[in-house]
Amino acid sequence: MLKQILELDTKLSEQLKVSEKPGLLRNIAAFLAHSGDSWFWGAGLIILWLWGNSFWKEWAVVFFGGIGALATAVLVIKFTVKRRRPEGEWGLLYRSTDPHSFPSGHAARAFLLAVLGLGLGPAWLAVILAIWAPLVALARVSMGVHYLSDIIAGMLLGTLVGVVALQVYAPLLNWIMSLVGIALW
Repeated sequence: MLKQILELDTKLSEQLKVSEKPGLLRNIAAFLAHSGDSWFWGAGLIILWLWGNSFWKEWAVVFFGGIGALATAVLVIKFTVKRRRPEGEWGLLYRSTDPHSFPSGHAARAFLLAVLGLGLGPAWLAVILAIWAPLVALARVSMGVHYLSDIIAGMLLGTLVGVVALQVYAPLLNWIMSLVGIALW
């Protein structure tokens, strides 16, 4: 039964693939697929923390911490499952630095960010992140670096970590600040 599910997963994922089809849809999918890159979000959050007011500093710390915790969980699962990425030419950097596809770290990160945005606000940004997250996940399949099941697992994992992060971030930050005796912002 698992073999049949994986075959259907491969077939459906291949039908969504646009990475080998030049044009506007491919360009949009490539942009969205890259927009979930961890380096991009890490750099943006550091800049936000450096120049933001106290609201944005806390926001950046929570998002950065969530991304770090999620990355650890994703890597543990990836190196346990060891599912190879789909064959393809696009995304050679991803293929060479991370040959494993399950779960999708980009889908997990996008959904984590959407959940945190919904929990922390502001509302306008939460709406943008909630629309953006599934587009990033689908773009990863469209560009041929993930299977549908990879992004579904990533979406579930990112959502779970986001919900947990919203419950623990305030007491955790207070505890850390009391230990070091300094304010983070």
